[in-house]
Amino acid sequence: MWSRARVSTKAKPGSVLKSLRLANGWTLSEVSRRTGLPVSTLSKVENDKMSLSYDKLARISRGLEIDIGVLFSSEVAAPLSLVTGRRSITRAGEGRLIETEPYEHVYPAADLLNKRFVPIVVEIRARSISEFSELIRHPGEEYTYVLEGTVELHTDVYAPVTLNVGDSIYFDSGMGHAYLSAGPGPCRVLTICSGEESQLIAALGQETAARAEPTSAPLAPVDTIKAVKPAGRRRAGRS
Repeated sequence: MWSRARVSTKAKPGSVLKSLRLANGWTLSEVSRRTGLPVSTLSKVENDKMSLSYDKLARISRGLEIDIGVLFSSEVAAPLSLVTGRRSITRAGEGRLIETEPYEHVYPAADLLNKRFVPIVVEIRARSISEFSELIRHPGEEYTYVLEGTVELHTDVYAPVTLNVGDSIYFDSGMGHAYLSAGPGPCRVLTICSGEESQLIAALGQETAARAEPTSAPLAPVDTIKAVKPAGRRRAGRS
């Protein structure tokens, strides 16, 4: 069983973003142009007034041509080259923590850069699709396995589907999607996302490798996982 007591280090991607921006001499407007995120949003992120969902983290990593793991690090370091046989272990209850209103995201293996996948254990808090303004979508494919509780997955192509503990789903993450907690107790999933951003970054080796502080232990890399955030309207689709 997942131990919440030891989830320790809270990730601060806003501070890392600001350090990267200043180190490169970029203005907020330049970062906005590169990432497609509004200047007002970036300012709130840098000042720790807004948490980032996975899709926004992916947009920033893609726009700035850095590995998504850089945003979980405590400092900006020298580039990390790929090494055969590398590994990362994350012990129960460890990882980088990012909280948003609908989700709590724990990112295992945050110390590894150039991953083909990003692992995320997500606690789903949202219980109504009306709590969100838009469905999440991003390049690549997504696999989600239910660890605890009951999940209701909404998409803009299919009718909502209910998933219980042990159930899983694999789908095109370019399709708008949102996860809701549909049971009385806690709801947690493991989501693994492949994405265009990680593939391009790995292929081009364009990362500012900042190593995340050790989370305590590494987890045999489940490469890229993602926590999805629910969103607004859905249209009836195929079942």
